[in-house]
Amino acid sequence: MTNDTLATPTCILGLGLIGGSLMRDLAEAGAPVYGWNRSAATADAAAAEGFDASTDLAAVLDRAQEDRALLVIGVPMFAVGGLLDQIAEHAPDCGITDVVSVKRAILDEVEARGMGDRYVGAHPMAGSEESGWDATRTGLYDGAAWVVCFDRAAAASRSGDEVPEQWTRTFRDVVALGKLVGSEVIPATADNHDRAVARISHMPHLLSYALAVVGDDGGPLTLSLAAGSFRDGTRVAGAEPDMVMSWCENNVGPVTEALDEAIELLTAARAELADSGTAATLAEAGFHAHGRYRARSGSRKLDGGVKLSLRPVIRVSPGSGAWVRELEQAEGLGGRLEIF
Repeated sequence: MTNDTLATPTCILGLGLIGGSLMRDLAEAGAPVYGWNRSAATADAAAAEGFDASTDLAAVLDRAQEDRALLVIGVPMFAVGGLLDQIAEHAPDCGITDVVSVKRAILDEVEARGMGDRYVGAHPMAGSEESGWDATRTGLYDGAAWVVCFDRAAAASRSGDEVPEQWTRTFRDVVALGKLVGSEVIPATADNHDRAVARISHMPHLLSYALAVVGDDGGPLTLSLAAGSFRDGTRVAGAEPDMVMSWCENNVGPVTEALDEAIELLTAARAELADSGTAATLAEAGFHAHGRYRARSGSRKLDGGVKLSLRPVIRVSPGSGAWVRELEQAEGLGGRLEIF
């Protein structure tokens, strides 16, 4: 039988779209949850809806320490270091995870403070071009991929050491957190995560900005004629540039590599179109690539309306047998975890 039960309350630090939606889902599931936000307007809006939210960081972290709560970091990258310093002072025994869009930069901040034995990085692949408490909603994570990083376990396995017990407990809790809100948990190391999201999140935002500029440069008539393909292609251009830059600027190598590949493909398509009057090579490759994406993502319905995920499932018992190798196998397959 699977173990999807959180062993501890959840304390969310940052109640924007991602953290706030997580608070909504946990509360709806009946799981104990409380949180902090720097902005009084956000904390007050959450409290006005009946959620347990505060602007007193020290008090919230002291409470989390008493509860041995799972801390979820949901602040912009520039604020992570200072928040970790506060966690080290006020909540030295709490497990830590995060919902930030880059993983190597967070892991480096954690390891610089000697906090790696209680940190398990995570990233729910969900969201929208909107931000803030007003954009939060229940069900945001239903069916979404929820990346959970296992760098600490992988490092221990390579060196022949035991995986720290606190890390394993935190890993179980982070997996249970993702599953409790309806996500499909997929393991990855920080660097592999960052390379992947550069291609399917960070670089696509830059392409969306470029498409928006090209359309706008066409003038009023062009924008009046814009319909579905332009709307869909530019949807994430509505994301705040500062937020997108916080991802790209902390993932420079993988993003530039993905951009180089996209530019090479578009350059070849332009040359083919100019020379031969067609861009069929890129069109055919893109069509088949999209088919492979559709075959992997989402789910299909069984009789009775039950959804069956299209991602392969890997069953793991943390701390037992060759479980780290099983995590590596799941990562290679893009498989989802079931914890026993």
